[in-house]
Amino acid sequence: MKKIGKQTITFENPPSILETASIVGPKEANGPLAKYFDKILEDEFWGEKTWEKAETKIVRETSHAVLGKANLAANQIDYCFSGDLLNQSIASSFGLRDSNIPLFGIFGACSTFVEALSLASIFAESTGSNNLLCCTSSHFCSAEKQFRFPLELGNQRTPSAQWTVTGSGAAIVSKTGNGPFITHITPGKIVDMGIKDASNMGAAMAPAALDTLITHFEDTGRNPSYYDGIFTGDLGYIGKDILIDLAKKNGYNISSVYNDCGVLIFDKEKQDTHSGGSGCACIATVFSGYIFNQLKAKKLKKVLLIATGALTNATTAQQGESIPGIAHAISIEL
Repeated sequence: MKKIGKQTITFENPPSILETASIVGPKEANGPLAKYFDKILEDEFWGEKTWEKAETKIVRETSHAVLGKANLAANQIDYCFSGDLLNQSIASSFGLRDSNIPLFGIFGACSTFVEALSLASIFAESTGSNNLLCCTSSHFCSAEKQFRFPLELGNQRTPSAQWTVTGSGAAIVSKTGNGPFITHITPGKIVDMGIKDASNMGAAMAPAALDTLITHFEDTGRNPSYYDGIFTGDLGYIGKDILIDLAKKNGYNISSVYNDCGVLIFDKEKQDTHSGGSGCACIATVFSGYIFNQLKAKKLKKVLLIATGALTNATTAQQGESIPGIAHAISIEL
């Protein structure tokens, strides 16, 4: 393992992604990627009394699902990296409290899934850890309650607003395995362009995605054509267009290989999600379901996964603060 360029890390013995699992809510099940998810909920409560308890259950059951698919017991997992959007990451800590796995609770907003994969890869390479669990979640109802307005108010959403994905995605990173392999990670820097509109997260996060994208290409000497697919986390339709334009102005035409998980997970016309999907579970479920399936089928062989996050909360918004963005990238190759 060594650092190359400004901030990218490359692996001499790249860790492998053994298996993934995903659970999503009913709205996600009505989207174009439904067949790729492992389990679909009938409603947002899933038999629980609160949305927060439902999200906790989703985390617990997704972690169980990925262990089952990988034929591993919990005591075969060395460490777990997990986070979510709720205060103090309660969905992760409560969802995994009975797992008996050493836990690193992490927070990168909607970039948390790739942050988890990045840290797990470093642990696999540097500590001799054999198997590491990465898991993130989000829930439309709990996120709306915490960050925006109670659903009971029926507030009108702006055209630039995104729909927080209800679900969880999990992956097991291992020292051994036949791939796909995590070959490079490019941790992101905080980029803040002064945007304050909490209903336009895509615009706030796109500059951070650009910074990480350019840094990755400069550090590795690669260009967009090296990859079969470049996927950002949850820029949505507006943020996706902004990133394509910004990248082109900086000499990188990514339009032929690029898409956003927030665009992929919902049908914009039929489901009325405005600018698309968002949340920790957005990139986690799309990767754990659709993208990992394409890698295993060898329809995709080289993927750059860039998870985007808005580092804000309800307090900073009320105090008139801008929205800092961050984006972490990993290169996944067969």
